Amino acid sequence: MTAEPPDPFAGPTQPEKPSARGAALGAAGILVGALLLFPATGRAAWEQIAEFLSLKGKPEPASANVLSEHEIEVLDSMAPQEQATLLLERSINHYHGANDQIVARVDRWRGRITLDARLNNLFVTGINSDDLRVRAAAIEVDIAARNLEKSDATVDRLETIARTGEQGPRANALWDLGLLGSRGVQPGRISDILLGSIHDSNVNIRYWAVEGLAYLGSDEAVEPLLQIFHDDPSPMIRERAACGLAQSGMLSAVQRRTAVPRLLDFAEDFSLDDQTRKWVFQALRDITGQSLPHDPSAWRSWYNSTER
Repeated sequence: MTAEPPDPFAGPTQPEKPSARGAALGAAGILVGALLLFPATGRAAWEQIAEFLSLKGKPEPASANVLSEHEIEVLDSMAPQEQATLLLERSINHYHGANDQIVARVDRWRGRITLDARLNNLFVTGINSDDLRVRAAAIEVDIAARNLEKSDATVDRLETIARTGEQGPRANALWDLGLLGSRGVQPGRISDILLGSIHDSNVNIRYWAVEGLAYLGSDEAVEPLLQIFHDDPSPMIRERAACGLAQSGMLSAVQRRTAVPRLLDFAEDFSLDDQTRKWVFQALRDITGQSLPHDPSAWRSWYNSTER
């Protein structure tokens, strides 16, 4: 972890730290003085500062965002936990080379890293990234931390638990299978296993089957998620299916877009309760990026105009 920088006002010989208000007033005084003394130059300086501090506009790179030579050189001297933490952080921040290093090292991390507070926070951030490659990197780290071998034998072992195990181990197995399937380990077979639990009487099992489908990220997951969103008796499960279709999990933007026609039908289905229809409009907005009112006709008109 990065150490806190030393306090420039620490120590008995340093002056008293100014208040935030005092610092702001001092900075404002300097800028006003510049404007009075050098109107044109001062105004240009102010415009430049205002533009620099603005949160609006396109992203402004802080650097070339490449994994530094120094970091690559010292990776081998770091413990696996430190490697995983550094590289996942760099992946989240889109440093070129970070994912390549994760791919090269992740199999050696299996069983040697744990999701401590720091790494777990990075994992949660990673799987919520807007970049599917970052989500994939986070999943690779999680699989290694859960000591899962990416193999057919692991699927063999987890299938029995996922189908007939006790609630806790069964829920974990459904989650693990979804992650493994997303990384290319028998995705078709894993889809069948997950689908075997989406109508289970235990709401907790259905929850993790839905999460597993969302993270499996296959084309075949879209239709079951739509059915669950429309028909499951639990609002919590319907919401998770909506999230899996709209934002969470490993479906691509193209895959999510295929759900739009059915979601438009849902928007017009007044047999759905108000909360579920609200989630329908939220899902449409998340998938398409369109900010339209919660009005089925407005969404239908927009969609028809885009399909011409």
